[in-house]
Amino acid sequence: MTATRTPRATPAAPAPAVKDTPGAKHGLLRRLRPATVPVAVLLVLALLPFSALDVPVLLDGPVNSPGSLQLFALCLVFGALALGYDLMFGRTGLLSFGHALYIAGGSYGAQLAMTELGLGLLPAALLTLVLGALAALVLGAVSLRTLALGSVGFAMVTLAFAQAGSIYVERNPGGLTGGEEGLPLYVDGVPDALVGVQNTANVYWLALAYLVLVAGVVWTVTARPAGRVWQAIRDNEQRVAVLGRSPFAHKLGAFVLASSLAVLGGVLHLVVTAGATPHTSTPEFTLTLLVMVVLGGSGTRWGPVVGGVLFTYLDQRLGGWDLGVEPMLILGSLFVLAVCLAPGGVTTLGRRRSA
Repeated sequence: MTATRTPRATPAAPAPAVKDTPGAKHGLLRRLRPATVPVAVLLVLALLPFSALDVPVLLDGPVNSPGSLQLFALCLVFGALALGYDLMFGRTGLLSFGHALYIAGGSYGAQLAMTELGLGLLPAALLTLVLGALAALVLGAVSLRTLALGSVGFAMVTLAFAQAGSIYVERNPGGLTGGEEGLPLYVDGVPDALVGVQNTANVYWLALAYLVLVAGVVWTVTARPAGRVWQAIRDNEQRVAVLGRSPFAHKLGAFVLASSLAVLGGVLHLVVTAGATPHTSTPEFTLTLLVMVVLGGSGTRWGPVVGGVLFTYLDQRLGGWDLGVEPMLILGSLFVLAVCLAPGGVTTLGRRRSA
C-alpha cells in the first residue's frame, strides 16, 4: 500500500510595499492647508510680547510695551465679541440689539461675585457664566416668540431687555454697580499674575486665549450639522420647518451659545480694562458690535475678527492723532467708505478682485 503525499502549499507572495503616491501627499496637504493660516496667525500673536519692534505713528511705543499690549488685548477681546455676535447675526440671521446685556452681565457679575461673595476670578467667572446662560435661555425664549411679528419684533424685544439692564446699572441700586462711574477691578480676587503694569503680557495672552476659544467654538459648531441648519434658517426658515427641523430650538441654541460667549467676554473685558463700565450695558455697545461685523464681513470666517480688531484699533488710536477733526467723524467716514467699496466686508475684497 503506497502512501499518498499531500502537496505542499506554496507560500503566498509578500504584498508589495505601499509607496506614498503624489496624489496621497497632495490630499494630505490639501487637508492641512486650511489650518496653516490660523496656526501662523496664532504663532505671530503669541510671540508679540517678545518683540521690541518700534512702529512709529501706529503705536506709541514698542510692540511689547505695556501700552501697546493693552491695546492689542482690547482689540483681541472685541474681535472675539464680534465673532460671537456674528453667530447670531451672520450665521443665523438674528438681529439682536440686546447683546450688550450679556457682556455687561459678565463684567458686573464677575466683579460682584468677587466683592460680595468673596470668590476668586475663576470661580466668579464660572458662576457668572452659568447664571448668564440661564438668563439667556429664558430671555431668548421670550424674545424668539416675538418672531411671529417678524425680525423687527425680535430686535425690539432684545433692545427693551438691554435698555432695562442699562437703566438698572446707571441707577446704581444699593451701590452695587457704581452708577455712571462704574466699578474698579477688585484686585484682591484676581491672581497676582494678572495685576499690575508688569503683567500686561499675561493679560494679553489671556485675551488671546479667549479669542482662540471663541474661534474654536464658532468655527467648529458652524461646520457641524447644527451650523448648516442655522444657515438654512437664515436663508429659508420655512423650508427648514418643512424638512422636520425645529427652527425655534436651533435659533434658541444659537442665541444661548452666543450670549454665553458674550458673558465670558464681559469677564475678559473687566480684566483687560481693569473695571466694569456702564457703557458695556448700553444698546450703543451692541450697535458697535454690529458695525464691527458688517465692516469685516458678516457670516464669514475671519470677517468679524478683522472688523472687531480694526474698529477697536482705530477707535483707540484716532483720538491720539492730531488730525484737527473729530475722531468719530473720521471713523464714521471710513466705515461708510468701506461699506461702499466692499459691501460684503473688507475680508471679501480679495475674492471680489479675483472674481
